[in-house]
Amino acid sequence: MSVIEVNGATIDYCDTGSEGKPVVVLIHGWLSAWDAQFSPEIEWLQPHYRVIAPTRRGYGRSGPKPRQYSRDFYRRDAEDIAAFLDALDVDQAHIVGFSDGGEVALLMPIIRPDLVRSVVAWGAVGFFGPEFRDQIEAYWPPTWLGPERRDIHGVTPEQVDQMVRGWMGAMLEIIDSGGNISRNEAHLIACPLLLMLGQGDPLNPEYAGRQLVERVPDGQLVMFDCGHAIHREQPELFRQTLWEFLQRIDAAD
Repeated sequence: MSVIEVNGATIDYCDTGSEGKPVVVLIHGWLSAWDAQFSPEIEWLQPHYRVIAPTRRGYGRSGPKPRQYSRDFYRRDAEDIAAFLDALDVDQAHIVGFSDGGEVALLMPIIRPDLVRSVVAWGAVGFFGPEFRDQIEAYWPPTWLGPERRDIHGVTPEQVDQMVRGWMGAMLEIIDSGGNISRNEAHLIACPLLLMLGQGDPLNPEYAGRQLVERVPDGQLVMFDCGHAIHREQPELFRQTLWEFLQRIDAAD
């Protein structure tokens, strides 16, 4: 566990695994942190890859506190990750992200194609249309948010509630301004893309995933019989799918 200052943020991160091996960067989702989200995946990958897992600004042990959200917060987070990798002298990496981290991952090959060897996202589709407004608004009040996710951010309960409100407000701004996060620029993703979605994921439906993947020259969509958190609900199939994709890319280089 280490900390680095980049792009006006303090980033807590894990950097482990095999030196000299390809780099995999894991980007966590909303209201989480690298260790809360990805400890099993890091243990699985580290014998075969150098695994780098940052906690995005304002979450977990990263700063500044409390986490703030704007209409372009996904792009800001992608710029943070790019600056973070530059600071670590990483030339290229497989960028792997879940949920909000998946949205960030999808932006990485658009804003910094030189850094991205391949991109993998699940629980993300690069676009939020008006049909998702009711689902976003249903996150308030945050009675669904348990202590395990509230207590990791080093802020007061009131500030955690403000984080929920801030995210909701930013997401509604995205919807009201047309819904695009990365889908409109997906044709710029020149590296291989693996998108994984659960059939029961209400915020990331199959049709939206297909609309994204069809714009990517080397993109594929794999559907799973589960909900949002594929890596927890279908862990063996998730790992097999991710492993085969990464090995294909590495073997081609």
